[in-house]
Amino acid sequence: MRALVISFTGLMVTAVLQLVIVFITGSVSLIADTIHNFSDALTAVPLFIAFRLGRRAATRRYTYGYRRAEDLAGLFIVLMILTSAVVAIWESVDRLFNPRELEHLGILFAAGVIGFLGNELVAVYRIRVGKQIGSAALVADGRHARADGFTSLAVAASAVGVWLGFERADPIAGIIVGIIILRILWSATRDVFWRLMDAVDPKHVDTIERVAIKVDGVLSINTCQVRWMGHRLRSDISIAVDSRFSVGESHGIGEVVQETLQRKVRFLDEVVVHVEPLDHAKFVASERFDPNIDSSIATTVSQPTPSTGSTPKESPDA
Repeated sequence: MRALVISFTGLMVTAVLQLVIVFITGSVSLIADTIHNFSDALTAVPLFIAFRLGRRAATRRYTYGYRRAEDLAGLFIVLMILTSAVVAIWESVDRLFNPRELEHLGILFAAGVIGFLGNELVAVYRIRVGKQIGSAALVADGRHARADGFTSLAVAASAVGVWLGFERADPIAGIIVGIIILRILWSATRDVFWRLMDAVDPKHVDTIERVAIKVDGVLSINTCQVRWMGHRLRSDISIAVDSRFSVGESHGIGEVVQETLQRKVRFLDEVVVHVEPLDHAKFVASERFDPNIDSSIATTVSQPTPSTGSTPKESPDA
């Protein structure tokens, strides 16, 4: 929340400064960049609302809570990027056929530099915080700001081009800005689509399985599903334990798996563990048993005296 407030303030200050210079210079490339800066700043608003909603407790209707509101905010961000791209290209094409003389080229160049510095500072901050909390939306918004910073350099380049005598440099730079925004639109749409389709980096699945299989009593991992809920992970995992264990013992192993995963796996908040019985002797004889990984597990499982269906071993004196 703090990152959104600070970055929103920074981008609004940058955009307002550029807007003042637009009225002074009349640069269409600067208009495109200023519009993009305003839209980039306003993307913090839906994210702010989504983060607030995500704090609400689950209800009988929204049984998983409201964390997916962050993905809906991502859709709004995509629409904002699309709007800024269309406006930038439209204005630039119109100015290409209806040229207008630029004034105060030095101020225009300074505005491009201001836009780059303001956006880059916001980008670094948003990306750093986004990675810390696991928010793909905040990271994507930071990359959006970074790309917008480079489009601001196009404004500075247009000022240099006009100063060198190339009058069409300003609208051409505006069109380039629009094309860059469309490239950002593609990557942002892809990321939002992945979140809406519950796609995760396979390394998260690998990490959860690796941590769970090391818990004493776990013979194998049958299934492992992982999804993002906002900027936190939720996992549904099915483990196999020795069929000789009682219900209480099996449940205890499941609780240990849950606590271990929540403690050791980054961004993982919720874990649902399903426990299934498995014949230990058949497991060791099967291809699923890897002695390099599971030998300690096999030893651990074979040591406890099953609570049902077993006879204590007689002593030598009997």
